[in-house]
Amino acid sequence: MQATRFNRKFVFIAGLHRSGTTLLADLLGAHPDISAFRNTGAYMDEGQHLQSVYPVGHVWGGDAVGRFGFDPFAHLTEKSPLARPEKADALFAQWARYWDLSKPVLLEKSPPNIIRTRYLQACFPESYFVVITRHPVANAVATKKWCGRNPLIGIMANWAVCHVRFLRDQARLKNAMVIKYEDLVAEPARILRAVTDFIGLAPLAPADHDLRRDVNEKYFARWREASAGPLGRAAAAAGRLFLEGSFRRFGYSFDEARG
Repeated sequence: MQATRFNRKFVFIAGLHRSGTTLLADLLGAHPDISAFRNTGAYMDEGQHLQSVYPVGHVWGGDAVGRFGFDPFAHLTEKSPLARPEKADALFAQWARYWDLSKPVLLEKSPPNIIRTRYLQACFPESYFVVITRHPVANAVATKKWCGRNPLIGIMANWAVCHVRFLRDQARLKNAMVIKYEDLVAEPARILRAVTDFIGLAPLAPADHDLRRDVNEKYFARWREASAGPLGRAAAAAGRLFLEGSFRRFGYSFDEARG
């Protein structure tokens, strides 16, 4: 009998690049009841690179990391023609080649999932979404090397657009939770227990997770250096004026990066 996408539990990990999506996928992928993509040959084993149904992140906005949130076509919902049953079947068939279908939970990770949740839920009705956030200042500095001429404030604006869009989409999701990267590295056992409880799985076996606690400080230091001169101070002031409200909705603030 041919495998189908129905009567299966799917977990989709979302969050911008360098927000901890890969770390979270690796940790959850160790669960005996979860099948995650491993050793696929695709960049970071991201599901977006293992299918041909929808465009990958870099197609939108000119930059997969720092601009895609501003492209209205990057936001996929249940209204997209890509959510038609035959397209959803094709997406499952392509991903199924890399999953162990004997496992009760199938996991996929791609950072741009943060603005695709409603689309993925339409394709896979029994979906659970785990969105992982990271301080937007640290995230912007960490990804700047991939963003060309896009300034740090522009990258932070993309963070705000993507995350606020997710908040709006969340109201239409059946199963979604948000965790912080900072909390995951500080208290991995507690956060992973919350995630497995949310998915409906037994807790992960205890493990000695050697995770750094000061994950943001070096990026905060670079931000302070970048915003030290007159132009930098002006950009930081503009960022605070326009972005601080969005940051605070996720428990972050420019103040935390000031040192």
